[in-house]
Amino acid sequence: MENIPTEKVYVAIGTDWGDGFSTLQWTLRKWSNHGISIVILHAANTICKDYVYTPLGRLPSSSVSEEKLMVLEKSEEAKSDKILSQYIAFCGRVKAEVIKLENNDQPLHKQIVEVISSLRITKLVMSLAFMKLSSWKSRTVISGTFYVLRQKPDFCNLFVICGGRLVFLREENEQGFIEDDRGMMVAKLRKNHSIKTWFGKTCLENAANNSSPSSSGINDSAHQWEKWSQEIEQYANELLSIHEAEEGKIDLDTGIFKERPTELYMPENMDAAERIQFLKRRIQTAQHTIQLKKQQAHAAKKQREKAEWAISICNSKAEELEASINEEVVKNIDLNKELDSRKRELNELGSEVEEKRSKLNSILELQKELSQKLQLSTSAKARAEVQLEKAVRTRAEMVQEIEELRKNRDVLQRRIEFCKEKDAIAKVSKSYGFGSDYREFSAAEIKAATEDFSQRLRLKSVGRLTNVYRGRINHITVAIKTYSSEHTWSKEGFTTMVKLLSQVRHPNLLAMIGFCSELNCIVYEYMHNGSLNDALHSTETSSRSLSWHARIRIAAEISSALGFLHKVKPMPIIHGNLKPSNILLDRNNVARINSLMAASSSDIKSDIQAFGNLVLQLLTGKNWTAAMDTATAVDELDHSAGRWPMVLAMELYSIAVRCFDESIAAMPTSEVNNVKQRADELVTNCEFPAPIEMSIYVDDLSNVPSAFLCPIYQDVMQNPHLASDGYSYELKAIDEWLKTGHDTSPMTNLRLKHKLLIPNHNLRSLIQDWQNKRSA
Repeated sequence: MENIPTEKVYVAIGTDWGDGFSTLQWTLRKWSNHGISIVILHAANTICKDYVYTPLGRLPSSSVSEEKLMVLEKSEEAKSDKILSQYIAFCGRVKAEVIKLENNDQPLHKQIVEVISSLRITKLVMSLAFMKLSSWKSRTVISGTFYVLRQKPDFCNLFVICGGRLVFLREENEQGFIEDDRGMMVAKLRKNHSIKTWFGKTCLENAANNSSPSSSGINDSAHQWEKWSQEIEQYANELLSIHEAEEGKIDLDTGIFKERPTELYMPENMDAAERIQFLKRRIQTAQHTIQLKKQQAHAAKKQREKAEWAISICNSKAEELEASINEEVVKNIDLNKELDSRKRELNELGSEVEEKRSKLNSILELQKELSQKLQLSTSAKARAEVQLEKAVRTRAEMVQEIEELRKNRDVLQRRIEFCKEKDAIAKVSKSYGFGSDYREFSAAEIKAATEDFSQRLRLKSVGRLTNVYRGRINHITVAIKTYSSEHTWSKEGFTTMVKLLSQVRHPNLLAMIGFCSELNCIVYEYMHNGSLNDALHSTETSSRSLSWHARIRIAAEISSALGFLHKVKPMPIIHGNLKPSNILLDRNNVARINSLMAASSSDIKSDIQAFGNLVLQLLTGKNWTAAMDTATAVDELDHSAGRWPMVLAMELYSIAVRCFDESIAAMPTSEVNNVKQRADELVTNCEFPAPIEMSIYVDDLSNVPSAFLCPIYQDVMQNPHLASDGYSYELKAIDEWLKTGHDTSPMTNLRLKHKLLIPNHNLRSLIQDWQNKRSA
């Protein structure tokens, strides 16, 4: 489809921002449904050529230097270009261009008429304020607009805009009227009658009225007229210029005309006498104005006297400044000397800068090379990010699978604990008879294990009738408890005690390994971290290392063991002497209850109350004989355990208080396990981290990672093998365990699925690396 040629509409606007935009807006709205292009006619402000505006007012251009005039012209030109660019942007999608009218000596209205003819302009929209570019007088602006209307070719349609509205120009009785679309007069132009014309007409009329005038009389009258008319014309023009410049003007921005006597208008219907009288009144008015001017001159004289006084003061000040200038000249000489030295320094700096520039060039070359490498690394990074995103998605899927496996593990763990408890209760409920999970040692084996009861291996004296020694039997560290011959036990009592310990099995009860009836002693598994009493009440700084999380777990373990003992059939087993010294801690601070008695005169409530007192000691680290109030419990919390979760601490405290209630009939095992489960969740989710737990008592293997120790020998493994229970053992120890007829796990006491042993090469490599680092 061919492009339809657009019609050009020429818009003559000045640099007045508001008037220009309102005129453009009228034009765009007028031809909104026609395809047009806008041509903006712009003329330079000729007023600014003759005058400049300063803080002192409007001054002639001749009073300002050429350099400043050039600066002002450039400023005005930049300002004009900026406004023209805004005009073009205002036209939006309508194509717009600018034609600048060349500056010449012709008036602006004549230039417009010539442009209309040369460019064959058919549509011209002209702002009434456009003529202000050539004169600030409203009369010149209006007369110029009428001139364009009269002299334009017939093919040109002229639209005059004032204040964003279309106005109409009309001439009647030698007067010009500018009216808006509602017929309201915006401005008017009266014919200019000069004083010379008026006075000449008056003189001629007077000469005509005289009878038979002589030629000499006419010449004298003409001469008199010429003289008067020149003086009055000159004075009137001065007054008109002052009057028009200071008072009456048309507001071309708003289109409102302010009526004022800008002309010496004399009605034509007056006779000669009336005109002379009218003229005399005007002369009297002028004389009155002259009198006012004289008064103003007198006031100006006084101001001049003040100015002379100020000038004298300024002269004295100028003398002072001259003296100061002389001092400054001397200083300038010194400064010039210093300047010379500075120049020499600058020369030196210049050479240094040149050297730096050469280094900089080499650095820039290096930077270019590095930028190329950076681009390569950026692309590699982008590829790595894509791979990382894939890995993140894979990890999220793996985390979800791990979470499901963790849930399944928790279910299986609860089942295993239930089976353990069920199996242990069933064993105790069997008829009395020696089981096969322990053995009887000879006196020689016991003496060999204790180095003939060496005092070096003696752990402590439980009482006047008992002692405990540390020993090793079949590479296993054990604790051997001896009873002196003065003990009140009979042979049957010792046998009953051994039978009870052999039949009661629970993860939190101290397990018996064997006995020796010759020496009247019992062999137990060895607890590396001593008793709970030592952990809570020892004065050694290193012993106070049980965290709040470990204390809640120990409370749950003791509650589970006591609950298990109280459920034994046909009769429950009562500990009767539960206290921190009878609770031992293994290498991992797992609690084991010690000192079970074959018979006890106490009832279940005594164990429950003892458990409540034990919980209070775990909370506060102090021994309490009775329950305390809540405020005391909060104040007495043992801060060596770390910052307690206050909700769990108060819940554990309430459980301890209920244990002192006479109405309680069973251990609060489920409530304590609930607290333990919530504590585990806090630590697992890192919502409430627990302090790192450390061993309380250490032996020669204290610095060995527990995973490197054989559960049977309790020594560092040399050839670790993995059994079907998931634990790694020294090959010789687990092989000896299986050959002696055992088909259960040494750790869980559960039946092994099979007896195959798999070498644990990864663990063996880790042990060797650890040993190499220690030797280094």
